[in-house]
Amino acid sequence: MERSKIGAPSQGLMHFGLMLAGLGTALLGPILPLLAKQWGMADAQSGLLMTAKFCGAFLGGVTVSPKLRWSLLVGLVAGAAGFGGFAVSPSMGLGCVGLFVGGFGLGQIITSINILAGRRFTAHRGSALSLLNFSFSLGAMLSALLAAWLLPHFVLRGVLAGFAGLFVIGLLVLWMQMRGEVSGAEDFDAVSTETGPQTGLSGRVYFYFAGLLVLYGGLETCLSGWLTTFALRYGDKTLTVSEYTTLLLWMALTFGRLGASALMLHVGEKTAQRWSLALAAGFTAALAMAHSAGAIAGFAVLLGLSLAPFFPATFALLMAERPTARQAGIVVAVSGLGAAALPWMMGVISTRTGSLQLALALPFAAALGLLAVSLITTGTRQAED
Repeated sequence: MERSKIGAPSQGLMHFGLMLAGLGTALLGPILPLLAKQWGMADAQSGLLMTAKFCGAFLGGVTVSPKLRWSLLVGLVAGAAGFGGFAVSPSMGLGCVGLFVGGFGLGQIITSINILAGRRFTAHRGSALSLLNFSFSLGAMLSALLAAWLLPHFVLRGVLAGFAGLFVIGLLVLWMQMRGEVSGAEDFDAVSTETGPQTGLSGRVYFYFAGLLVLYGGLETCLSGWLTTFALRYGDKTLTVSEYTTLLLWMALTFGRLGASALMLHVGEKTAQRWSLALAAGFTAALAMAHSAGAIAGFAVLLGLSLAPFFPATFALLMAERPTARQAGIVVAVSGLGAAALPWMMGVISTRTGSLQLALALPFAAALGLLAVSLITTGTRQAED
């Protein structure tokens, strides 16, 4: 793959940062039943925890600096402070504050790394971004796996504190790289030598991509955030096995990203995007009608595979339009608004109807909305795909 010069941070640190972001993004799903019991929360209140985290992620993405290395640095600091605070929170209110700060860090990390990668890789951009976001999905998968492994043996507070410590490790590594490679750090901020000038997005293209990311953020978070609770109620009655259901979703999404990377070497990003959404809509409807642990697990795998190509394909299409760093940051950040609003709305619907199955109508509608928006052709790059 063609690349511009590589500056700080290293590609390894970029993968590590996205893995941490994946862990943080998927953090609540596997532990939500424990938190609900510990703090006496109904579904509508549980959804507020997701809202706090993703509102923070939105703010983090919107405020990303053109000096991308500094945004990554700030993101690691905020992640350590926010998730560390969440680990010791005695109540839901303080927990929301910690999650907001931690979410702000996630927004800074995800946005800065994806913008850098989108500018670095010029040939087969969708394939390259899919490979990089494999690390994000791996982190999300590990979130469910580690919850199932560690929580039967360690208290939740200790596990969360250990997670916060990982951000400190990343922060130290980045700091050493920034001190050791001044010229590389300058490349990091201005890496655009092979991608041409960042001309900015027109209003129509801006809202097109923002609409896609808002709906997708809500769709993915509705599924990953509520799947453990859904499996616990309608499938297996044990928490550990239900956590493994969420693990299956993230495993499929993770290894689906590897498959998507290979697929997009031969298939256009727009084609991969549309097939991804059509399949996701069908599998979401099927999940809502599942009544056994095996069926729920099977549809979790199919949903993960179907969703895998969407974000790298869409972000590749976005970067081909040459947005400014601020524009790209805002487009990525608005996914946090969908992730904040739709899972909370699912909790409200579930509480009022008494059925989490009925609440799955919300992510199903989001998938259909995404498919409808994706059928619109806008921008020069999409017209060629």
